[in-house]
Amino acid sequence: MTATNKTIKTALISVFHKDGLEELLAELHAGGVKFLSTGGTQKFIESLGYECQTVESVTTYPSILGGRVKTLHPKVFGGILGRRDNEGDREQMKQYDIPEIDLVVVDLYPFEDTVASGASEQDIIEKIDIGGISLIRAAAKNFADVVIVPSKAEYALLVDILREKGAQTSLADRRMFAERAFGVSSHYDTAIHAWFAGK
Repeated sequence: MTATNKTIKTALISVFHKDGLEELLAELHAGGVKFLSTGGTQKFIESLGYECQTVESVTTYPSILGGRVKTLHPKVFGGILGRRDNEGDREQMKQYDIPEIDLVVVDLYPFEDTVASGASEQDIIEKIDIGGISLIRAAAKNFADVVIVPSKAEYALLVDILREKGAQTSLADRRMFAERAFGVSSHYDTAIHAWFAGK
């Protein structure tokens, strides 16, 4: 195993659409991956018979402000952004009891669908994803160590890798997911900007 290959041990899963997730969870579970999640996603994972640690148990904060703030916490983002080969990062992660998060699976709030449905301005604003987009950017930035699955369109890609290699990814795999992740975040922000601009 080369140094650029990384084992997925812990996955943070925070998705709006649950369809297609079942197959991915089965492969991750078979590879011995532990699950960490919030709210509806956590209930969905547990309904399939898998153990799932709550993000709240890691952060010691509940979901607040009507669900606007769930994952935005140094223990979550530290776990994603911590550089595994950086001694200072490793020491701080240990000092502040920050768990390593090796895989982030996100499916963003459906902003464009909400706009297209003719929803009210208030409903549209609540579908501007903050935590999810932040998770995508953080995991993609740290692709040297972390796998980012930025939408349900990429579930099958990771399933194929897991079937081929087990819970392992190469640097090339992670860079490919990071590229897709910034494509997802760019498209999402472009759609939000277009709505604000009245296009």
